[in-house]
Amino acid sequence: MPRESQDFSRRARLREKMDEPCSREEMRACLEDLARLNRWFLATRPVLAWLGRLDLAGRGRRVTLLDVGCGYGDTLRRIGRWAEARAIPMDLTGIDLNPDAVAIATEASGPASAIRWVACDVFAYKPPAPFDLIVSSLFTHHLDDEELIRFVGWMEARAGFGWCINDLCRAPIPYYLLRAFARVAGLHAFVQHDGPVSIARAFRPQDWRRICAEAGLKERDVIIRAYTPARLCVMRRKA
Repeated sequence: MPRESQDFSRRARLREKMDEPCSREEMRACLEDLARLNRWFLATRPVLAWLGRLDLAGRGRRVTLLDVGCGYGDTLRRIGRWAEARAIPMDLTGIDLNPDAVAIATEASGPASAIRWVACDVFAYKPPAPFDLIVSSLFTHHLDDEELIRFVGWMEARAGFGWCINDLCRAPIPYYLLRAFARVAGLHAFVQHDGPVSIARAFRPQDWRRICAEAGLKERDVIIRAYTPARLCVMRRKA
């Protein structure tokens, strides 16, 4: 777990243990604890709030949604339950670069799940048709600025209704609180290390304004909104 003091004025250049090679069993244990942490801290709340503002029930057809960097798949499963409770027909797809994560997400979803899982680099992914909606959770802080600008442009070109980035806010209070909480809660060693590192690698609103501008978007095109605790989201709703 990181012990050194951080300079929160800029993104940290630190590595996360989840990005390193490990066994599937180690990855499963890590993802299960990460999903638990996400549940405790209401991590899907920003995405569900964004979906609720899109009037999806009035579209008159099935809505397609892609989750990039789907990991354990808990975000997609939560979206599926949300849509089912509102009688909104949705086709859900999750993509992750790590084939072990995709296998674990498939297993955790169960044989009755209709979610489609894809193990692929998102920039190499060629879906049969554009998606209506694209979301990502805790994914973008893994990218450098050049990749991130490319990713925003990628979503803009492929999401018919809009897209939502659900990530973290770079700030000292959540960094040190999460570091202490993960240790006290006895979470997996990867989560104890990667949670604070993720915050140190994350963004502030001015970062997102610059990135979106460099991706060709105008300031009025996106909403940048903070959610407690420690979430900073970028939301795009197309006309």
